[in-house]
Amino acid sequence: MSNLAQFDSDFYQSNFTIDNQEHSGDDSNAYGNLYESRKQQAGEQPQPASFVPSEMLMSPGYAGQFFQPASNSDYYSQSPYIDSFDEEPPLLEELGIHFDHIWQKTWTVLNPMKPADGSIMNETDLTGPILFCVALGATLLLAGKVQFGYVYGMSAIGCLVIHALLNLMSSSGVSYGCVASVLGYCLLPMVILSGCAMFFSLQGTFGTVSSLVIIGWCSLSASKIFIAALHMEGQQLLVAYPCALLYGLFALLTIF
Repeated sequence: MSNLAQFDSDFYQSNFTIDNQEHSGDDSNAYGNLYESRKQQAGEQPQPASFVPSEMLMSPGYAGQFFQPASNSDYYSQSPYIDSFDEEPPLLEELGIHFDHIWQKTWTVLNPMKPADGSIMNETDLTGPILFCVALGATLLLAGKVQFGYVYGMSAIGCLVIHALLNLMSSSGVSYGCVASVLGYCLLPMVILSGCAMFFSLQGTFGTVSSLVIIGWCSLSASKIFIAALHMEGQQLLVAYPCALLYGLFALLTIF
């Protein structure tokens, strides 16, 4: 037991005294004062400028805040994309749909005595022809006749035949789209005849006379437009004859 007590006293024995504690406190105060003085000297000295990229430097006229760039009206006014959007045509014109041309062509068909404008009739506008073909099939359907296939089939074959004949007769030639456009617009009087068939029967003298008048109306309008567009003066009767045969087929669908 004496040995254990001596070991404890030797283990816990140290040379630390109160004087040493006071001396260490003075040293810590000295180190603190030295740190504060160096800190004050560092604050008084100018700090070296750190490297800042030129992209991050703000211009003198910058009026915005950080992460909120100021709007520059001059940039948007001079942007080529804004000008290109303003100069773009409307969507209907890009699709080839011109309501003024449709109205002019329709009025030319409704008035056979009005001279046709060849520059307008040369355009391959199929909006009106498709609309008139659908209207003809719809009026026939309301009259109890499902003839959509015959209307589309005869229209396509008739356009091919008239296209071949006009290319043989004219020196300038004509496109298939132009032929389809003219024949489709001139189908409007036949739509009127099929509309009459919805209310009364055309299988009689009145129906026969009305059909002949409508066939002459359609063929006269189509031949007038073809003559004006292709500069085929003196050949209107030659052009009107195959057109009358084509519209006669539509008249037979309407009557029977």
